[in-house]
Amino acid sequence: MPTYEYKREDGSIFEIFQSMSDDALTSCPETGQPVKRMISGGGGVVYKGTGFYNTDYKNSKPEPTCSSEAGSSCGCSIQKN
Repeated sequence: MPTYEYKREDGSIFEIFQSMSDDALTSCPETGQPVKRMISGGGGVVYKGTGFYNTDYKNSKPEPTCSSEAGSSCGCSIQKN
């Protein structure tokens, strides 16, 4: 459930967990003061690590691996001189 911030009439702020389908509060549950829901920046996305790797995605067609010593016997375009 998301956390919503509300501002009381006296300027103080409090947070409350509410379902997204719940209506916004009109009064503080503790003091009874009128409140307004504040717009927050949200959680955002946090990227950790050094980045993405080729192994992170499934290849549709595996690339052939061979050495130049195999020559044309492996079926690749590497030619032995």
